[in-house]
Amino acid sequence: MVGASGAAGRAGSEPALEAKRRIAVFCVGNKLMLDDGVGPAAYEELTERYEAPENVDLFDVGCLSLDMITCVRDCDTVITVDAVDGTGAEPGTVFRFEPDAMARHSGATASLHDLKLVDLFDAAALLGYEAEGLCLGMQVENASPAHAAVGLTPAVHAALPLLVDAVAGELARLGSPLSAREAAAPTGG
Repeated sequence: MVGASGAAGRAGSEPALEAKRRIAVFCVGNKLMLDDGVGPAAYEELTERYEAPENVDLFDVGCLSLDMITCVRDCDTVITVDAVDGTGAEPGTVFRFEPDAMARHSGATASLHDLKLVDLFDAAALLGYEAEGLCLGMQVENASPAHAAVGLTPAVHAALPLLVDAVAGELARLGSPLSAREAAAPTGG
């Protein structure tokens, strides 16, 4: 699991910043399985293009596991970014789901991973933890290649900025907008 956080220097934060809701963004997927790697690709794009505010933690979690239960305990909102299949939509189409709508059944809006966000929330609820959940999924073209293959199919790769913009939009809607990183100055030769 890889994480990026705006948490540096949090101990000396102003009280107004500490009052903001804690948000975790779980980018889920397997980079070795073509489009199943859309979550990690979104994580890379997010961390390259944006700086997260102190109350937002971005994670490249690989496959979602119960190890993330502490984030449910510690956060007010958990956003999952994942590949979806079987929607009937064109590859690269972005969807916004509540965890129940995406994961309590298989089929049209099923996540491609065994442990789903709703399962994580159910386990957390048994421990008395609560967080609001939200899933941003992208319809894939090929998440099950015959052989390990790194990268995204052309349609999903072309739509990746739309998924990243959807994550940024949700964070802004929640009152925690991302800040654009300054582009690195080109080096002359």
